[in-house]
Amino acid sequence: MSNFQLKSNFKPTGDQPQAIQKLTENIQSEVKFQTLLGITGSGKTFTMANVINNINWPVLILSPNKTLAAQLFDEFRTFFPNNHTNYFISFYDYYQPEAYLPSTDTYINKDAKINKYIEELRHNAITNILNHNDNITIASVSAIYDVGNPENFNKASFTINVGDRFTRTELAKRLVTIHYALKNINFSDSGFFRYRENIIDVFLPNGLEIIEVELEKNKVKSIIRKPNALQNQSQDFLNIKLDVTTKKESVTNFTFYPVKLFITDNEKLQLAILNIKKELKERLKVLKKQEKHTEYFRLKTRVNRDIEMLQSTGYCDGIENYSLHLAFKNPGDPPFTLVDYYRFRYGNKFLIFLDESHIGVPQLQSMYQGNLARKSTLVNYGFRLPSAIDNRPLKFTEFEKLISQTIFVSATPRDYEIQKSKGIVVEQLLRPTGILDPKIIIRPCTSQIPDLIKEIEKQIKNKEKTLVLTLTKASAEDLTTFLKNKNIKVKYLHSDIKSLERPKIINDLRSGRIDVLIGINLLREGLDLPEVSLIAILDADKEGFLRNKISLLQAIGRVARNTEGRAILYADRLTDSITATIKETDRRRKHQTEYNKKNKITAKTIQKGIKKSFFDDDEKEYTQKHSKEMLVFLEKELQKAIENWDFEKAAQLRDKIALMSKKD
Repeated sequence: MSNFQLKSNFKPTGDQPQAIQKLTENIQSEVKFQTLLGITGSGKTFTMANVINNINWPVLILSPNKTLAAQLFDEFRTFFPNNHTNYFISFYDYYQPEAYLPSTDTYINKDAKINKYIEELRHNAITNILNHNDNITIASVSAIYDVGNPENFNKASFTINVGDRFTRTELAKRLVTIHYALKNINFSDSGFFRYRENIIDVFLPNGLEIIEVELEKNKVKSIIRKPNALQNQSQDFLNIKLDVTTKKESVTNFTFYPVKLFITDNEKLQLAILNIKKELKERLKVLKKQEKHTEYFRLKTRVNRDIEMLQSTGYCDGIENYSLHLAFKNPGDPPFTLVDYYRFRYGNKFLIFLDESHIGVPQLQSMYQGNLARKSTLVNYGFRLPSAIDNRPLKFTEFEKLISQTIFVSATPRDYEIQKSKGIVVEQLLRPTGILDPKIIIRPCTSQIPDLIKEIEKQIKNKEKTLVLTLTKASAEDLTTFLKNKNIKVKYLHSDIKSLERPKIINDLRSGRIDVLIGINLLREGLDLPEVSLIAILDADKEGFLRNKISLLQAIGRVARNTEGRAILYADRLTDSITATIKETDRRRKHQTEYNKKNKITAKTIQKGIKKSFFDDDEKEYTQKHSKEMLVFLEKELQKAIENWDFEKAAQLRDKIALMSKKD
């Protein structure tokens, strides 16, 4: 296997060395499950990186949300710049699943917006897994949803070599077979090819590279691999396309993988349609016998319409509901997921980290049941065939059977992780910076908003940042509006904020564009914010999921990267959770103080650079080589917009052309 090369100016300190050693030895001893209990700021990510470096296995890291996944991706890409770090999250900017509410006879059609950029990153992750051994994939829980059969995807690929006999038409046909399209250059697209005399430029589905195939006398004369500097990079919030390490190089061969992850050839499609018709016939018999006439005609109409679309175009809306037939699986078979790609490529020789497992495990446990309840209603009322239920995430029991050696990572692991690890819990309670756990201050709820404003004003005066936790989205938004009216620079962050915008908001806090960030649940897990020295938890005595011991400890940990870290809990009474949180915090502070004193350590606030994101600029600099080509393209698009009376788009294009013209 290719070697991982950990790059860092730091060396393991505190109790990191013993944690790294124990975790590594446990893996080498074939321990299936173990837990890394590391407090916030103890450098769990650095410990994970060192374990990866020691074990030298491909790695899958599951993160409970997209914000954390983006942060982990950035950190591991920095630790392993010479290896393959991948990003795999749900490609929806917005997703409203299909549903039916019998109580009000309300049908909700599926409504979704696919993010092309994230779709490209997912494709890049899949092809990297199939091609390389030194892979670290950071994934959200979308990793347990169906992504197609890895064997079929791999079989559909084809390799060309320098010297192979190919006419231009033959190569084009092979590309079209795996869903590449022939088109003129489109800066916002990928997964297509174009002709340039005897050269075919293939724009890969990952949006990162172009493969230039030169033909001479019906033979492949040369294959050149080069970065895709032409594509519109306005969505590149992770700066992958601007940071791509690929340099222009000649290669002797190259493997093209399908543009789409779900592959079904025409012959199999016709057989799948016959199976859909067969299931429809059987289901209609049942509905007729039950005298469900509305459901009978509804299902007959919908499925026959879908069949017509499949026959004519190979696609229909909601095609995923026919995945059982299209993949030729048996009812009840688990879906093919990202984990299956790892097993297909590496067998059992890969490592899984469940980061923030106290959140991730309950997510994984609940996803199948939620999906089953929604799909069962659609089936019962004639909106879908029974086989639609098999378009689902993994059951948790299936996930447990599928995974390889696993390390649960959390500051507050639950009973499940401890029991699954059979007591093998590696503790990491010290911070390399010497910072103690934050001081906890209890203040009454009755005057929490006036008191909060006073504290924020002090923070601003001292050039320190503040986090505020509320209980609901509405209260987070209302408090944001209220503080803005007090001339406080503030934003809110909750699950309705698009995944691509979240890192920008966090950067705004760190860089000083805002002074206060208000949230509910997203602020608890793993965010690395050394500039924040105060977290204020409103209504801390409202015992429940958001105010239990685990949640409070996690929230307080957000200010554990600053020597002045404080946590103000607004509570009119001390709940059991608050009492337990204070007790555990005091225990940790005592242990940390003794260690610092013994080793003569003076606590220092973490210094962490703020990486510039694309959103910090109105436009990225384009190379002189491609700026003229881009201007020509933009001018054509401007003309189209004017002809279509789309004056808003025309104005945007006009401004972009003016900006680029100045740069030239």
